[in-house]
Formats: sequence, C-alpha cells, structure tokens
Amino acid sequence: MSAFRPVLTGLCLFAVSLAASAAPPAKPAAVALADRIGWGGGPPVADPAQYLRDQLHPSNNDGLPPEIAARIAAMPISRMTLGEIAEDVGASRLALQQQRQMAAANASSTAQADPQRNPAQMQYRQKLTDYARQAAERSLLRDIYSKNQLREQLVWFWFNHFNVNQRKGVIAAMVGDYEEQAIRPHVLGKFRDLLIATAFHPAMLQYLDNQQNAAGHINENFAREIMELHTMGVGSGYTQKDVQELARILTGVGINFGAQARPRLAALALRAGADGIAFAPGRHDFGDKQFLGQTIKGSGADEAVKALTMLSRQPATARFVSKKLAEFFCCDAPPDRLVAAMAATFLKSDGDITQVLTTLFNAPDFTANLGSKFKDPVHYAVSAVRAAYGETPIQNLTPVMNWLMRMGEPLYGHETPDGYALTADAWSGPGAMETRFEIATVAGAGRPSLLLADSTPQGRGGRGAMPTDAQLARLPQTPPPEMKNSPYVQALTASIAPATRDALAKARNPAEWNMLLLSSPEFMYR
Repeated sequence: MSAFRPVLTGLCLFAVSLAASAAPPAKPAAVALADRIGWGGGPPVADPAQYLRDQLHPSNNDGLPPEIAARIAAMPISRMTLGEIAEDVGASRLALQQQRQMAAANASSTAQADPQRNPAQMQYRQKLTDYARQAAERSLLRDIYSKNQLREQLVWFWFNHFNVNQRKGVIAAMVGDYEEQAIRPHVLGKFRDLLIATAFHPAMLQYLDNQQNAAGHINENFAREIMELHTMGVGSGYTQKDVQELARILTGVGINFGAQARPRLAALALRAGADGIAFAPGRHDFGDKQFLGQTIKGSGADEAVKALTMLSRQPATARFVSKKLAEFFCCDAPPDRLVAAMAATFLKSDGDITQVLTTLFNAPDFTANLGSKFKDPVHYAVSAVRAAYGETPIQNLTPVMNWLMRMGEPLYGHETPDGYALTADAWSGPGAMETRFEIATVAGAGRPSLLLADSTPQGRGGRGAMPTDAQLARLPQTPPPEMKNSPYVQALTASIAPATRDALAKARNPAEWNMLLLSSPEFMYR
C-alpha cells in the first residue's frame, strides 16, 4: 500500500461498519428523486412533477456553465468528424508501420530491441489514448454540470447496453463519436433508431468483428450479441438458426474510411455523419433468409435494416429492455408487474423510450424504491464531485478517472459486450467499500486538487493512463470543499439517521466531516 493511500482512522472504521451493516436509509423525497433521475449530489427537487417533465423532454440547452461549455466545444473530438479522426490516427499508424519496416531491416536497432522506446509506437498509442481521454472528459463534464441529468444518465446507460471496449483495435479513437453520434441523439427516442445507429457504427462493427463476416465465411459474433444482449435476451425463444440467418443478413457490412469507400448503407440516412461505414456487395450473401419465422429476401444492405426493425418490435425485446431500464432506475429485482407495464408501453409506442420511462416513473414501485439503490462507482464518483463542488468549474478530471479505475468501472473500459453490472452485489464487497472510503478521504480533504489546472503525472501508458497513488500524493492541494454549505448536503443531512449524525458530530475538522458524509449510508444509496 503506497504512502498516499490513507490508513483508515477510527472514525472511518466506524463509517465502514455503519455503511456495511445499514439498510438503505430514508431520504427526503426531494433529494431521493434528484438522486435517482440524475447522477446525484445536485440541488433538491422543488416541484417533482415539473422536474420529471423537464427531464423527460429536455431542451437543447444543457445549461452548462460557460467555461465548461467552452472547454467541451474546444476539444478536437467536438470539432472533428470521425473521418478526420481516422485520417489523423491512420497517419500515425502508417508512420509506425514504416518504423517497423526500418527496424526489421536493422535487427540491432533500439526500436527493434525495445518497442517501448519506439517513437512511432509511442506517438500512435498516445493518439488513441488522447481521443479516449477527451471523450471521457466530455462525458464527465456533462454528467457533473448538465441540467439535463436524465439524458446524461441515459447516455451512460445505453453506452453500457450497447457496450464497446476502447482497448480493441482503434476503438479508443472512435468512442467519442460513438457516444456523441450513435447514442446521444436517440437516448429518449425510438429504440429502433438507437439499435440501428449503434449497430452501424464503426466502433461496434470493429468490436464485434463484423469485418470478418462474409458470404461463405460467416462470423456469428455480431449477430449473437445483437440478439442476446441488445434486443431479445437469452432464452427468449430465438434459435441458433436465427443467429446464423442474422449473421448472413449482416454480411458485407463493414468499415472503410478510404477515399474510394464502397456504397454506404442506405439506413444510415437516419443519422448524419456516418463516417467509415460501407457495404461490400462482393462479401454479402444475397440468398433469401428465414429469420424469426419470416422470409427476408436477399436484396443487399436494406436486409439489415429490416432485421433490426423486426428485432426492435419483438415482445421479448420489449421485456428485456424494460427490465434492464427498471434495474437501473428502480431496483435490483424489479417486480414482474412493473416490467410488464413498461413492456406494454414499449410495444404500444413502437419502442418510444420516453413513454416507457414515463410508465416507470409514474409507477408506485418506483416511488417506493427511491433511496434504496446502491450506487455503482460512476454514480458514486460523479455525485461526490457534484455534492462537494457544485457549480465550481473542475479543472482536473484525472483524479476522478483514477477513482473510477480503482473502483473497477472506468468509462469505455468493460472488456466484454455485456457491459457493467447494474446491481449492488457487483460493487458492495468489503474490498470495494474500503476503496470508496479511501476515495472519500482524499476527496473530502481536497487532494489532489480538482480545481487546479491538470498537471497530473501520467502513468506508464502515456497521457490518459492512470498515475500511481504516490504520484497523486505529490500534487498541489486546495482547502477541503465546503460541503456543509451545499443545498444538496443541507437537505440530505436534515433527515439523516442518528448513527450518521453521531458520526458527523465527532469529526475533528471539515475534511473529516466531508469524508464521513461521503462514507455514510445516506450517500452510498440513490
């Protein structure tokens, strides 16, 4: 354990036992609703009905502080198309290939002996990590400051549902566009549009290997995950033959950023900026397919749209997606009656996500479970920053990214297509709780500073890699945030349990008080 990792004090050990043994605490309704609909840590809700209407029908104005809006707008990923990003990364990749060719011709060269010291290799890796880091910063800034909290939560939820991992291929350079163009515009729209937009994005096609799916050489990976994880769910009645037929339907759909790109999928007209998507007729299986009991005539690119539209309208898809939304927004084991009501709305509205969520938020089960959902790491980290700093502009997000890495839920970092778990048992073990209390200690003390310009040292992987605790310990510190003055904290502490109140009363200074509040059961649940 490094010198920076704090030894738990007696008060913190008390907080550990308090949080570990407590049932979900009661919260004021105004706080509980804001914690559930949003990321938490923000102002209490004054008018619940109006708040829900505003969140379900958000304006185009996110209400970001001007400084934050300007930072997001200035990011290269906010100004570049995916094609331009691909060209930039491709240039670095070409330089790397040339360097390797030169190294191969001179077996004694430094680059051949030690790839870590190959300048072209380092530049190429840095390109990828820079683009992924920009995407993570943009996402976190919106989570922390946007007034449209439900939309920001749904961006995370749907990314997790349609998961890709930044470590595969060049996906690190694509995740920002995938989140911004394939997911964000559709999070409160029709599920069909969201399904098609994510399926036909280069990040997804690379992640699930559809480049290797061709007539006569079928790769079922993409088709299987679409049916198993994105739409109908395991055990919902589809067969292995359906998976094979969907794989045949998807043959020829691939990635091409070249100037002579083959014809793009006509379906992508439903969203602008579909850089890099191509349909290769020579790789497509033009035979007729029998999919979910219906015949899909072999015609080309439009077969995929027909198949995905069919999947989006299946009763099994309505149930599967509704249950997952209920797990995220209501409770770890949503009752069948709630899922059934949401699924009925899904089918009646042709997959209108806003209407499905309206059914959820108006259900008695939703209200009854407010305040009882254990925060996963992203909710914990974002709500801690919001509660501690309010509207104060955060300058350095590296510590927050480090927290997420340590808690096991870094953005764009889940390796398998199933996404991160949505239930408490994945995040509430003793080791995970100890990590949270250590994070509460450093966050409550104002170190390392989130308010100073990012001078954070980078880990061995270059910019975007996580620094060590010892490196973070040497960073400048600022005074502890004045959490007691936060409207959220004032509303929360007005009705905390006696045990938590007693613990807070024993705090010897503001930093310790902050740590105990961030370690309390009241803060661990949403």
